Amino acid sequence: MNLPDPIFEHEFPIRYHELDSNGLLRPLTLLNLVQDAGGMHAAQLGVSVRDLRQRGLTWVLSRVHLTVDRYLHADDVIHVRTWPSTREGLFSCREFEMFDRNGNLFSRATSSWAVLSLASRRPVRLQECLPEYPLIVRRALDDDFSTLPQFPDAPDDAFREIPFLVRRSDQDSNQHVNNTVYSDWALETVPDEVAAGHLSSLEVSFRAEAVYGDSILSQCSVKKSGEQAECLHRIVDSRDRRELARLRTRWKGIKQP
Repeated sequence: MNLPDPIFEHEFPIRYHELDSNGLLRPLTLLNLVQDAGGMHAAQLGVSVRDLRQRGLTWVLSRVHLTVDRYLHADDVIHVRTWPSTREGLFSCREFEMFDRNGNLFSRATSSWAVLSLASRRPVRLQECLPEYPLIVRRALDDDFSTLPQFPDAPDDAFREIPFLVRRSDQDSNQHVNNTVYSDWALETVPDEVAAGHLSSLEVSFRAEAVYGDSILSQCSVKKSGEQAECLHRIVDSRDRRELARLRTRWKGIKQP
């Protein structure tokens, strides 16, 4: 019996609609592509979303940490290498390394996933619901997924807040907001002089679901130090102030206002 390969690799061309106003790959596109590669590998391992849904289960993303050294142009390709690194208790970690067409590593990511019961909307122990598949015990990023900093209670002059309404196009196959939409909401609140720089790190902790029709507030607090900045983000339900996601972004080469 042939065992599935513990490492999966796939190459994605960079298309023009995936570029930002500077002609560079959007960070959210990078998040989507690495998750596409992870989904392809999960299908080979027999643990895809489709496989799990047949058993009344589904994958949900709990944490993700992405770092980017540089952003590619439309004439390049993204070669994604991914593998599962842990499968313990309620969570499984999946790792990603991204290379350009010349084999140069330009981005890494690590992620933590849980399996949710569609009936109870609660996580289930992986040992009880997943078949065995090979692991590579190596992390792309050394992150123990400790709790991200709490958003400051007293907003200062660097505080920004933007409202959003969950649209039909924001939903995924689980009928809740796709995980990359939270990052999109968060990045929209970053001040122009910071956003004009280089997003070097994005960390997300998902805490609750949002669904079609919900009213959302995306909040951002910025700390600058020379040409670098760190932003803390919070996504909340505007009705009950329930925290849906907590994020931290780091930026380099920012402009002075």
